[in-house]
Amino acid sequence: MNDFTPPKPKPHARKLSPLRRILEVRHSSISVLFDRSYSMHLGDVWTPSRRVYFLNQPDLVNRVLVKDADKYPKSISMGSMLEFLMGTGVFVSNGELWRKQRRMLDPAFNQARIQDVFPLMRLATEEMATRFRAHPDGTILPIDEETTHVTADIIFRTIYSRPLTADESRRIFRAFGRFQELAYAQGVWQMAGVPNWLSPGRFFAARHARVIRGLLERSVQDRLDEQASGKRIERKDILASLLEAQDPVTGEKFSRKDLVDQISVLFLAGHETSASVLAWALYLIAMRPDIQDRLHAESTAAFGDRAPEFSDMRRLRLARDVFRETLRLYPPVSFMSRDATERTEMRDKVIEPGEMIFVSPWLIQRHTKLWDRPDVFDPDRFSDPTSKESQRAAYIPFSAGPRVCLGASFAMQEGILILAYLTRHFRFEPVKGHTPKPIARLTLRSENGVRLRVFRRDAAKVPESAAAADAGAATSGCPFRE
Repeated sequence: MNDFTPPKPKPHARKLSPLRRILEVRHSSISVLFDRSYSMHLGDVWTPSRRVYFLNQPDLVNRVLVKDADKYPKSISMGSMLEFLMGTGVFVSNGELWRKQRRMLDPAFNQARIQDVFPLMRLATEEMATRFRAHPDGTILPIDEETTHVTADIIFRTIYSRPLTADESRRIFRAFGRFQELAYAQGVWQMAGVPNWLSPGRFFAARHARVIRGLLERSVQDRLDEQASGKRIERKDILASLLEAQDPVTGEKFSRKDLVDQISVLFLAGHETSASVLAWALYLIAMRPDIQDRLHAESTAAFGDRAPEFSDMRRLRLARDVFRETLRLYPPVSFMSRDATERTEMRDKVIEPGEMIFVSPWLIQRHTKLWDRPDVFDPDRFSDPTSKESQRAAYIPFSAGPRVCLGASFAMQEGILILAYLTRHFRFEPVKGHTPKPIARLTLRSENGVRLRVFRRDAAKVPESAAAADAGAATSGCPFRE
């Protein structure tokens, strides 16, 4: 058995002191974990602002995320960190505002099936392959930037019916990298008792958020200008759906700011998380050439030299399991925060109103009591009947309950297609001396990037995909349909 253990921060021997914990957690939320973090069921730490609990017991996780979800809303600290980027969008809102937003968003999401966006995903993936082919064999490429480009391109086409340019992709990659570093630090200072207005870097976080929101807002304004001019608009994309959406209870429609808030949520959630997982997946298979060769054989058997079709997806079982195993090892949102609204008991602890609860996919999906060989990269575990209970009880990369990620099916299809397509046409090798270093802030990324050598598998041309015929189908509606 080829047991490859991919990189993770070395846990501390024991829990850190409050001062050292605050100093180290500024860098990454997974850098302060200690040995027992990966085996405990419920832990807690003191912070100057409030006590924080870490919940890893499956039935209690289900209680917080599913059964009693209304009693554990998203933490106000998360809204504070993301307000410059997402405003009061559905990702950070709570209570009646969240319910109103969902009432307005759900009809738009329900008007299209996931397969409707498949041609769009395929076209963006083929263009990614064309970019790879422009380099000589063995070129070292910044894989995390490339995966950001392709996933941002896919969601951008789905929202606005136009591709994302290379320059726009680079600006978003860099702006979000700086934004999440600064916004995450703001959250740490907040937990340390520092008021938001005194938080170092808050002003600069807002500046980087404006780069991303500005790009999204300009495209919204262009559509509004088209509407105002009386020009007939045939596109049926996410923006068109949101412009038509109204609250079935009050009849209200989204304001211009509301539109940008919701699109910011959809854009960031629709590409950043997938980009992170894909970058890690390509690194993992580069370190396991036997699995990479199996992926190549699978995609060759499924679609060979022709363009892949939606019907091929069910044949890509290994690609699906590689993506799922990468989600287990490197969940893009490693910690999900909730605020307690009433006094409750969990195990031997009393949690008071206002205290914070973290549910951590990073911890529960590497839990030593819930998984066999939890730190080993083994995509075949997902086809092993003995791991079914672990998958059922301790696998939550997309959260659970009413706040489950609506884009889960979208992300899975996108990830499987890109993995299968790239391993059909390319081979990936590690770069000597380069080991990615995972850090968890708002999302989990590599601190030093993910770089790989890329080689063509053969001299075959990138398959044509009847792009013109697909263009209409690719924008026929919103993909976030479970």
